[in-house]
Amino acid sequence: MKRPTILVLGAGYGGLSTVVNLQKILGSNDADIILVNKNDYHYESTWLHEASAGTLSPEQVRYDVSSVINTDKVTFVKATVDSIDVNTKKVGTSAGEYTYDYLVIGLGFEGETFGIPGLDKYALSIANVKAARHIREHIEYQFATWSTEEEKDDSRLTLVVGGAGFSGIEFLGELGNRIPVLCKEYDVPQEKVRVVCVEAAPMVLPGFDPELVKYAVGQLEAKGIEFSIGTPVVEATPEGVKIKKGEEEFEFIKAGTIVWAAGVRGNRLIESSGIENMRARVKVEKDMRAPGFPDVFIVGDCALMINEEANRPYPPTAQIAMQQAVTVAKNIAALMTDKETEEFVPSLKGTVCSLGEHDAIGDVMGKKLTGTPASIMKKVIDNRALYMIGGIPLVVKKGKFSL
Repeated sequence: MKRPTILVLGAGYGGLSTVVNLQKILGSNDADIILVNKNDYHYESTWLHEASAGTLSPEQVRYDVSSVINTDKVTFVKATVDSIDVNTKKVGTSAGEYTYDYLVIGLGFEGETFGIPGLDKYALSIANVKAARHIREHIEYQFATWSTEEEKDDSRLTLVVGGAGFSGIEFLGELGNRIPVLCKEYDVPQEKVRVVCVEAAPMVLPGFDPELVKYAVGQLEAKGIEFSIGTPVVEATPEGVKIKKGEEEFEFIKAGTIVWAAGVRGNRLIESSGIENMRARVKVEKDMRAPGFPDVFIVGDCALMINEEANRPYPPTAQIAMQQAVTVAKNIAALMTDKETEEFVPSLKGTVCSLGEHDAIGDVMGKKLTGTPASIMKKVIDNRALYMIGGIPLVVKKGKFSL
């Protein structure tokens, strides 16, 4: 009897966790598990803000896929996914075409520019390891160039960060720590540096406790970060950004660096896959399957699940993606033996937002944390994610231990 083929697209938190859980559940002869990813490494996307600011090495953010998969059970294919057709059960990649009996789509997020002119050309996005490295090098170049110019252009030292959500705030926290180091290294007077966070929404960190948000804003402002809240970006240019301050009032911020961290969407391949979607995210069934396609599972950033208590989607976090992966692996194993699938029920243990290496805010198990205790909890969460995929060896190699 032919073994079923389980095709997993993407080695992010959702995809790689699915494979790791499948290889624990299934025997070597139960199925052909194929993992397709464009890189031969997984990167911790929740650490990219650190690599972008330059407070963490890009190499520390990633690890080889081969170090956590069982090659007796899993075939890894380094390739780019070009197309998905769930009606014909075919997936096109740069390494050839694949068919499947069960498909898991975990292709991650893409930046959302909301159609704002110039953002796609002139703003940098914290999208992956290579992009993080580019942002780091770009910022350092601005400092280095300013210090060697005869007629110094102070706008080189202005950084605009679009977005006061989770990613934007964490990046700002790292910048607050990094800028004094850069100023010393390149002999730049720190008062010449300007960091401005621009947010279209009327609040910082929507969904967080107001008391914690107030603490976060205060800590960042103490590091020299400026906030322009309720002021949407209407255009990006090579020289900076134009923001809307009022009904007919606009301001242009001249800046050498624009980093966009104000929104994500699912992978655009979802839109041509034949699966009903919204902004490339699929409103999945309770067992994580795509509506109308009982052999297709969606995990991570591409999956949309409604929190019925809050009447809003669950945030596409690493915590939820890894929990989804456990359910997806169990449900595929169940389908293979004609058993019932189980419903995915998130277990939300809390959220912690970093404000730099030794500072953070958090709401963990109903308890509000700030400062060092929250920062320690953030490292515990990061290390736990490593442990769930690669066990103790991965934690020892890549974990965060400084207090």
